[in-house]
Amino acid sequence: MVNALVKELELRKDELKNQNVETIYFGGGTPSLLTIDELQFLISEVYKNYQVVEHPEITLEANPDDLSENIIIQLSKSPINRLSIGIQSFFEADLKLMNRAHNAEEAKKCLSLATRYFENISVDLIYGISGLTNENWIKNIDTVLGFNIPHISSYALTVEPKTALDSFIKKGVIDNVDDDLAQEQFHILIEKLEASGFVHYELSNFGKPDYFSKNNSAYWQGKPYLGIGPSAHSFNGNERGWNVRNNSKYIKSLEVNILPIETEVLSLTDKYNEYIMTGLRTVWGVSLEKVERNFGLQYKRYLLEQSEKYINEHLLYIDGDKLLVTKKGKFLSDGIASDLFKINLT
Repeated sequence: MVNALVKELELRKDELKNQNVETIYFGGGTPSLLTIDELQFLISEVYKNYQVVEHPEITLEANPDDLSENIIIQLSKSPINRLSIGIQSFFEADLKLMNRAHNAEEAKKCLSLATRYFENISVDLIYGISGLTNENWIKNIDTVLGFNIPHISSYALTVEPKTALDSFIKKGVIDNVDDDLAQEQFHILIEKLEASGFVHYELSNFGKPDYFSKNNSAYWQGKPYLGIGPSAHSFNGNERGWNVRNNSKYIKSLEVNILPIETEVLSLTDKYNEYIMTGLRTVWGVSLEKVERNFGLQYKRYLLEQSEKYINEHLLYIDGDKLLVTKKGKFLSDGIASDLFKINLT
């Protein structure tokens, strides 16, 4: 697999010609299963084939059960300078429901160790879990804040089809996700974190000043990115690409120097819709001037017409050149964005 990743890096190096790599992100699956030597090797191959800025953000996603003190120390001596740790919750019932491999004590021990060796750490938390009270949700947030973590990513629990969780809900073993409770806990999260100096810079992301994720920010601001590995996605401004999901097919394809990737060229309407979706999720909003410049006056007029009812309902507002989501509208921003999409415009 590592050799296949290196081969893909080599074959695709011209895709980022004349562009600097600002962030390297090891995510998806369980990248922390790679050895330190393998991680170092992959990073060196990025430097070998691409132009990398002087101080890139290099993030590793990991779970608490993967991060022993020895591993954390080794990582701290590598080029990796940011950890994203999948804590999810500090309550055993929640972790069992989500089929997590770690327990609450391991989560706390992991953060205690990680903060000794890394300054730039992000923690994942999940809200809207069946049985998670607001009181316990507040305890989850307070626990993370107690470790002085500078970045938090938080998501509502989603139930994927054909999973154990989906089966338990259908059998009535546990209650289904309560959207009203999830929305309530989302607003608790915003209130608590903003009071602690965090900026809610993207729908699911909160960072202290100077600790916004460069990787996340690039994605939500529509910058090009290159995804390497099975099922990885890429974007160059005009095309989206996605690699085959199957590990064996991925490796065999690259063994004969064939990229296992499918691509789609985005239409003007596709690009407009994506800009609306990503822009409304962020603190930077949607630039009306950019809509007119990149897509034309017709799109800008359409956007303003579609936005009017949400502005009247205090879910959207205009501040100078920017169309933004209000605090009331944040939890609903994806649904609002989809209503602003252009469909079948020629």
